[in-house]
Amino acid sequence: MVKNDMKILIGGDAGQGIQSTGKGFVQSLARAGLFPFGRQDYRSRIRGGHNFFEIRVSDEEIYTHSSGLDLLIALTEDSVDEHLEELVPGSGVIYDEDSDMDVEKLENRDINAYQVPITSIATEEGGAKVMANTAAIGAISGLTGFDISYLNEIIEENFGVKGGNVVENNLNVAKAGKEYVESKGYEFDYEISAREDQPERMVINGNEAIAFGAAVGGCNFVSAYPMTPSTSILEWLAKHSEEMDIVIKQPESELAAISIAIGAGHVGARPLVTTSGGGFSLMTEAFGLAGTTETSLVIAEVQRPGPSTGLPTRTEQGDLSSIIHASQGESPRMIISPATIEEAFQAGKRAFDLAEEYQLPVVILNDQHLADSYRAVHPDRFDTEVDIDRGELLTEEDLKELDGEYLRHEFTDSGISPRAVPGNKYATYKTTGNEHDQNGDVTEDPEIRTKMMDKRMKKLDTALERDVEGPKRYGPEDAELTFLGWGSPYGAVREAVDKLNHDGISSNFYHLHDIYPLPAEEVKNAIESSERVIVVENNFSGQLADFITRETGIQLPERILKYDGRPFTPEDVLSELDDYEEVN
Repeated sequence: MVKNDMKILIGGDAGQGIQSTGKGFVQSLARAGLFPFGRQDYRSRIRGGHNFFEIRVSDEEIYTHSSGLDLLIALTEDSVDEHLEELVPGSGVIYDEDSDMDVEKLENRDINAYQVPITSIATEEGGAKVMANTAAIGAISGLTGFDISYLNEIIEENFGVKGGNVVENNLNVAKAGKEYVESKGYEFDYEISAREDQPERMVINGNEAIAFGAAVGGCNFVSAYPMTPSTSILEWLAKHSEEMDIVIKQPESELAAISIAIGAGHVGARPLVTTSGGGFSLMTEAFGLAGTTETSLVIAEVQRPGPSTGLPTRTEQGDLSSIIHASQGESPRMIISPATIEEAFQAGKRAFDLAEEYQLPVVILNDQHLADSYRAVHPDRFDTEVDIDRGELLTEEDLKELDGEYLRHEFTDSGISPRAVPGNKYATYKTTGNEHDQNGDVTEDPEIRTKMMDKRMKKLDTALERDVEGPKRYGPEDAELTFLGWGSPYGAVREAVDKLNHDGISSNFYHLHDIYPLPAEEVKNAIESSERVIVVENNFSGQLADFITRETGIQLPERILKYDGRPFTPEDVLSELDDYEEVN
């Protein structure tokens, strides 16, 4: 039979090429006109330890992974033990004939065991054991009937830079893996069939989308101290830095990274800092400096579980509260949090306009799950038109026409002071991390202090009037059950809503993209128009729910929270609904 929704997992040790193999297979599925979702799971070590790449493929667009496995490719014996409970009845396991596999434990659970000489094929056809992963992918093609030509295209593209022999050897290994399975006559209930005449789609993950958006948005300076899981943003921009004229700096510490970026923003660049929660913790003093000097800056903070080192390669949404309150005292900032690949691109592009318009730091708050997960997305989902808004940036002609002295921190009704790039003879000024007056001179005058604080924080009210977007609804306007959330749980909640509506339980979902300043009235209206609201978050305390309560006064006691370092599945959401279990 043809299965429209199939879940495949490639498991093995770190160093076996699990991630590159998984991504390559995702690319081949997209090339075949299908909709794959690929999720990486890796440990914080260079070699050893179980890693896996989970792929879900459908002929309809999907936004998340899900529970259960239909096919496991076990490059190590440990892979079966790690994922045995996830394999559904009738599923299959492809394993190396050189391994000491306990086939009986699979057959007792109605799981098909498919022995394939994966290592032997790699060494005999390709000349190297390292190609075992290619042999395994070829075996998948043979078992599921997937057209290997799509896989061959990706092999040629991905290995082309390594030379013709490498490409040819991998093609031979993939073909041998496929032909071996076919020669054995293995039977498997699931097929992967290409969809003809489908538009070409990009395979991209959340971090790559942020980097792509940042490049389109005019980012021209990046400083970062590499930190998992944010590093791939830095890597993508560094790879394309020469063609896009982007300056890349990798300084000695996180504090140096943000300090350099503040300097770049001060002199007119569009700077980006990439980091994770631990790195951001070290940046908080300088974060306040950006706020008080009214310097535009974008920080891409990709969350992982804390505290301290925590789980460096896992996912969580535990940094919202700390970023809302980051740095001593009070200073303005904006926080936007993408929920999809498309929103990640838009956040990367939009953040720089916001930072320059309001002259403050903007944090793109991502998390490991969205950062490292791949989807196939049509290019028209990305608005690559360049229309940069630099806010109230004065030209030399503007400065010539000023009446009186140029005041960098001038009091204004909007809280936004006209800005001039340093070095212009018509705009000589100072700025400092000490409290200062309109010209930037240090002051302790209580009246000026009050007016300057009011001025800086007024920017948030102005942003709410001009640019901050309210929650976006998925599902019917009127529903008996409403979910509320932010960030990467979007895909799981969206699919849960589809399932509930299909089963006769009217449901919808509001997700927040712009979180700080909170569009409180829109959020309040969404909540008050709903019969029952459940907040879904990947953290221990329900940080968004608590923040909404603080801003609106509305209590949100119903929460589905997950903080084991793993992302939500639709099944995780549904399993928390007692009334849904009763219906089913």
